[in-house]
Amino acid sequence: MRYVVGYTADERGHDAVCLAVALARRQGADLDLVLVTPERSPYAGTYLPDRGFESLLTDQLQEWMDQGLALVPEDVPARGVIVRAESNAEGLIQAAEDSEASLIVIGASSRGLTNRFNIGNVARSLLHASPVPVALAPKSYRRTDPITRLTCAVGNRAGADDVVAVAVSSAQRRGLPLRLVSLVALDAGHSDPEGMEDEANRRLAEAASALAAGGRVSVETAHGPSIEKAIEALAWDEGEVLLVGSSRLAQHLRIFLGSTANKILRTLTIPMIVVPRTYATPGTTGPGAQTHEADA
Repeated sequence: MRYVVGYTADERGHDAVCLAVALARRQGADLDLVLVTPERSPYAGTYLPDRGFESLLTDQLQEWMDQGLALVPEDVPARGVIVRAESNAEGLIQAAEDSEASLIVIGASSRGLTNRFNIGNVARSLLHASPVPVALAPKSYRRTDPITRLTCAVGNRAGADDVVAVAVSSAQRRGLPLRLVSLVALDAGHSDPEGMEDEANRRLAEAASALAAGGRVSVETAHGPSIEKAIEALAWDEGEVLLVGSSRLAQHLRIFLGSTANKILRTLTIPMIVVPRTYATPGTTGPGAQTHEADA
């Protein structure tokens, strides 16, 4: 198991490394700290065919990479990878494909002043193009102890059962307790919200019973006047991670952050992992190994 970490020599990069360490310690994964540098050519206006400049740039990149690797504890295997690409997102996706990584981990944009999450250009590009799940670290995330619980937020749209299967298989692989949170009661435009809530809870309970063992799955319903207020009212563990599916607008094996997930990010204080549409969970059998169409 290998994770790609989008490393930058700033607070955002530090956040990403810390989250990657926390995830890797639970999964026993290796880390690739990937530093993307702009791809240059003789046709680019910034191209400088000067070997002295190239040497200085190489030294600076290596210094930044050494600083990043120094953030990784000795018990987590890690290596540094410097990639040349037209964009950070392109470089990270290429690194993930080259190493067959199962996850890309990045930090939230450093421009956010009040919110823990502020989706910048790199994250936005990844969330439209990544073929593997993307983990988003909130601003100032510094926890490196292993993840303690996985929560899956489920709405009423197509793909809800599939993202539950992904969550169950992920929790089982990591030996984590799983919390299934129903957002059905908050879905607008339904004539019988109470009936839909009962039906959703029944389905989640059946999924928990059928797909998990050991009593490590719980089911809750999020209540509130809005998605933001409901997420804010839920109790969150310090070591928790939230899993959501991609919007139905996403293309095959790509991520598209839907309106519900965007609303969740406005108040969320823990990391969030977004799973691509029709993503097949690697290394599992049963429901979690099927291709999935997740919608959040």
